[in-house]
Amino acid sequence: MNRRQRESLYFTMFRACGALVVLALVVIIGYMLIGGAGAISWDFLTQPPKRSNTEGGILTPLVGTLYLMAITFVFAIPVGILSAVYLVEYQRPGRVSSFWRIVVANLAGVPSIVYGLLGLGLFVYALGFGRSLLASGLTLGVLVLPVVIAASREAIQAVPPSVRQAALALGATKWQTVRHHVLPYAMPGILTGVILSLSRAAGETAPILLTGVAFYMSGMPDSLFSQFMALPYHIYSVATQTVSGMSGSPMVYGSALVLLALVIGMNVVAIVIRKKYREKYRW
Repeated sequence: MNRRQRESLYFTMFRACGALVVLALVVIIGYMLIGGAGAISWDFLTQPPKRSNTEGGILTPLVGTLYLMAITFVFAIPVGILSAVYLVEYQRPGRVSSFWRIVVANLAGVPSIVYGLLGLGLFVYALGFGRSLLASGLTLGVLVLPVVIAASREAIQAVPPSVRQAALALGATKWQTVRHHVLPYAMPGILTGVILSLSRAAGETAPILLTGVAFYMSGMPDSLFSQFMALPYHIYSVATQTVSGMSGSPMVYGSALVLLALVIGMNVVAIVIRKKYREKYRW
């Protein structure tokens, strides 16, 4: 086999792998549409669950999931981006820098149930937040923090040194250079990491199960220290812990379809914002 034949073989393998990924996505979306499209209605989206999740809609878990994402975003995104800025722009090269890179990489691979136990011990008991929306949101924030840091660090490192040198040569301070030049150029990559992390947090069940999610609630959480419902655990509970048998399937698939649409919607928003930044800051 000559060089051109090997190259053709490798490209064929790459295309096949890409096609498998797309096929898996199509199968998942199609499976959810077939099972849940019939359950989607205005009442399904605007009514709370009834009769221990066997009837009614998904308003309460949907709102709880949005609250949870908001808390996760407010905690994890600023801390993650600023941590990445420090690691790239301010920390001196050396053993400490290498140590932090290893720590962040290892934390990104820790199972989510371990973060759930951390949240249970730290936020629920040590800080006294109890089993609450705040404890769950902070736990998910800690869970996605390594992903945000790693993605933001790679995006900031990809900014050409000439951008920094030009800003400093014109008299800008270090922070002005980072704030007005480095971060805008790195924003497309940072947004990718942010949306990937929030998408992961939106589908997590184990951490919130230990820190505050409720099986059934008829009303909305009235404060950050209240329990709440969330779509991932709602799907799990309806699918495994009700006695409705197959009659619960439309609600399961409908809830899963709404969660999938929520994640896809976040990705679409990120793509639009990323495109605007790329058009504005071309280099």
